[in-house]
Amino acid sequence: MTTTKNPTQTQESDHKENFQVVFVGHVDHGKSTLLGRIYADTGSIPDGHVEKVKDICEKQGKIFEYAFLFDAFIEEQEQGITIDTARTFFNWKNREYIIIDAPGHKEFLKNMISGAARADAAILVIDAAEGIRQQSRQHGYMLSLLGIRQVAVVVNKMDLSKYDESVFRKIEDQFSDYLRELDIHATYFIPASAREGDNVVERSGKMPWYEGTTVLEALEKFEILPPPANQPLRFPVQDIYKFDERRIIAGRIAAGTLSIGDRLVFSPSNKTAVVRTIETFNVSVPPQSVSAGWSTGVTLDEQIFIERGEIASLAEGAPDVSSLFRANVFWMGMNPLKEGQSYYLRLATREMEMNVVTIHNTIDAETLGTTSSTGEIPRYGVAEVTIRTKHPIAFDRYSDIEATGRFVIVEGYDVSGGGIIMEPLEDELREFREEARLREFLWRKGEVKLNERISRSGHNPGLILFTGEQGTGKARLGRILERRLFSSGKNVYLLDAKNIQLSLGRDLPESDKMELVRRFSEVTQILLRSGQIVVSTTNTFALADHQPIRELVHPHNVVTVHMAFEKGELPENTDLSFLESDDLEEAAKVIVKEMEEKGILF
Repeated sequence: MTTTKNPTQTQESDHKENFQVVFVGHVDHGKSTLLGRIYADTGSIPDGHVEKVKDICEKQGKIFEYAFLFDAFIEEQEQGITIDTARTFFNWKNREYIIIDAPGHKEFLKNMISGAARADAAILVIDAAEGIRQQSRQHGYMLSLLGIRQVAVVVNKMDLSKYDESVFRKIEDQFSDYLRELDIHATYFIPASAREGDNVVERSGKMPWYEGTTVLEALEKFEILPPPANQPLRFPVQDIYKFDERRIIAGRIAAGTLSIGDRLVFSPSNKTAVVRTIETFNVSVPPQSVSAGWSTGVTLDEQIFIERGEIASLAEGAPDVSSLFRANVFWMGMNPLKEGQSYYLRLATREMEMNVVTIHNTIDAETLGTTSSTGEIPRYGVAEVTIRTKHPIAFDRYSDIEATGRFVIVEGYDVSGGGIIMEPLEDELREFREEARLREFLWRKGEVKLNERISRSGHNPGLILFTGEQGTGKARLGRILERRLFSSGKNVYLLDAKNIQLSLGRDLPESDKMELVRRFSEVTQILLRSGQIVVSTTNTFALADHQPIRELVHPHNVVTVHMAFEKGELPENTDLSFLESDDLEEAAKVIVKEMEEKGILF
């Protein structure tokens, strides 16, 4: 395809910034005409093409429309080999604009939600004569769903309203109120006539009451979202390899830049260490830093315990961590996605069990109509949902960092949906998680490293946490286990919460259970840092208190043992269960085996 250039373009640098803009609007409100006018007036249409289309119109007895020009332009671009029919391009000054048209809502939403395309900004077109239509509101809602915050509203066909300012102001006021409800602030409201060329590329003299930007000026003023390398560091851990004495953390830099000497924070474990080397293969001079897009491996100055799926970042600008967040999802599964049903969520290198707690609204991808939730999302449906993961997971808002703000949903063995994260929500453990993170950042470490303690003692630290009713034998089993471990040379300590209540918790009223849980957990994590195995048998805490304890001692291993008088439903996260009538010596052997399988003993 050949394109003519506007004279102003000949003096420009060859380097072009890519800028993606989505154009949406009611079917008859002049979106194609506006695009045709932009392409024509910026000189982006091939030489002679305008005249050719005008001739065809004349021969067919039709009035020339700029929408025909845009259709012809699309046809021209389709002759290329790389063009997507929903996307067209034009150059203006220092940018190459990628225009995302929305001919079919289903395809558009699918591409946007799955992250195949990303818009930096949106132009929403409203007919001045017809005013705000239901589809106008639906498009505004869709932009909200997709997290697009740079929006210009073009009130088109002002010529049919005799360029009446009151018509424009009425639409501006009404639609501003609507967008405000969606948490969108339209950057520009522009009165225009695409057919007459008013305020599209050239400023119109027919609306002296308007002193704002033209549509093209609005495109120029929109900000380009920072490229991944300029964003905060995100390094999802793909795997951990051990070569000779090196323990290499491998993965692909999803955003930002990683350099030797950086202190990394791994989320959600909150472990920190300094990058000692960047490992390379068949390279004479290893790089000092690597940026987004690079697959790499690094070694750290300390052998900390981290797992695949964690996300490394710098301390300033770490990702959110929660088990609860609000998201927009697109569902392609054969069966409807249902509230409460278990699925798997894949985010970067992490896969975790999840369920949809609430489906807030469902949008029909064909009509963009919004329907109240029926508790499920049909195939090709789009919805606002609240998702809960089984354990806390690290992520970002999609609007902040694309790579760690989107996910796919797996049903069975198939990827059946995708989504983008709109915002983290506070779950019941957020306070404990933030305390653990702050503690990890500021903790003053001793000279002796944990891996040295592990090497000397011959086992990892770990917490054996007993649950169950009073009198079921928890204390007896705990003591048998403590003796067995000690006799085999392990560093073990039995910590009963009652002891904390009698000492560090003496000032606490009985009603302040959570503070007692917090103090118990902090003492436990100190023992774990010293390399101990901690056995906890207590009636002081309820089952609900055990999750905060896990949060505060994370990422150390926890084995939960439940005891009961009779068989029944087990509490969540129970690893082993025994009855009061069981042989406790045999039970202790089973616990030891579980500790071996979990890597506490080796």
